[in-house]
Amino acid sequence: MNKPIYYVLGIILLLSFSCKSARTITGGADNLSLSTKAVIKENSKQSPDFKTLQAKLRINFNKNGKSQTNSVSFRAKKDEVLWMNAPFSVIRALITPEKVGFYNKLDNTYFEGDFSYLSKLLGTELDFQKVQNLLLGDAIFDLKNGSYTASVNDDTYILQPKKQQLLFEIFFLIDPSLFKVKSQQISQPKELRHLQIDYLSHQEVEKQILPENIKVIAVEGNEETIINLEFKSVTLNEDLRFPFKIPSGFKKIELE
Repeated sequence: MNKPIYYVLGIILLLSFSCKSARTITGGADNLSLSTKAVIKENSKQSPDFKTLQAKLRINFNKNGKSQTNSVSFRAKKDEVLWMNAPFSVIRALITPEKVGFYNKLDNTYFEGDFSYLSKLLGTELDFQKVQNLLLGDAIFDLKNGSYTASVNDDTYILQPKKQQLLFEIFFLIDPSLFKVKSQQISQPKELRHLQIDYLSHQEVEKQILPENIKVIAVEGNEETIINLEFKSVTLNEDLRFPFKIPSGFKKIELE
């Protein structure tokens, strides 16, 4: 994968949490007898509620047998800003509802643009809200505004649209004890594309249930990219800054 795509994937697929008082949670007894409407209602209740979030994020990126691991700082102002910073500010990124931007001091390049490239890369239309939901462990589509049907398989609720879209298929797996998303999957069979985000564990931070470990699998044709995310040292609702200024003299990356 070339550098621009790696940077963009790093921007999109990076973020979530844990802190000193955080604890990994496994949930209580499974409840597998709810209606579709009730499952969606319970899932909606578990959406994290905070003003700002700060965390350390460990990212392991694996493609074509090559693996790379990095740690970054992550900050978020809910519904407004997603920000990340590599050590010594070598790479810094900022996502807002209006644009995606990042710069890289290793090769003096930068990118600023909308979500169209990210949408093309992941095979579905993206905007700020969908990216934020994905990273916070919420369904990328608002389940309350859609028409879904629920079934039970392997002790897990499976939600899918009553009528799948023509170009891609969507599935949401819901944990029957926490009622958090366990996995969300988007497939484009004709394009041989598949995006799968698995939430392997969750943690409780200040009474909020947040992702702890996420595994992202992106398949296109015969190529598979796997990104593992581990979130640590979360704090909520502190006063945070989101500095972002592209250094002068950097060359703009043009993504085709």
